[in-house]
Amino acid sequence: MAWIAVIIAGLLEVAWSIGMKYTHGFTRLVPSLFTGAGIVASMLLLAYAAKTLPIGTAYGVWVGIGAAGAAVLGMVVLGEPATAARIFFVSLLVVAVVGLKVTSGH
Repeated sequence: MAWIAVIIAGLLEVAWSIGMKYTHGFTRLVPSLFTGAGIVASMLLLAYAAKTLPIGTAYGVWVGIGAAGAAVLGMVVLGEPATAARIFFVSLLVVAVVGLKVTSGH
């Protein structure tokens, strides 16, 4: 169950990081509320997972999912550059996340 919590927390991190773009510096109420709720929910799920998983692993996977997901959505949804180098480095993030999961012992 802890791994499911980390994955959902990571996906929420993707959502709130992309949501930050739509808050316009937290000057728009509705996007700001959704972004804030996503941040809180993501942190709560990470804290829940960290009760049983090593924090370095849980945090690393959470950050990796968030960073890779935000980078991919930035390229796909927000029109950010999708260069070969960016795709390569996002792929490295994914490999790192999988490596942390596989070597965690859980």
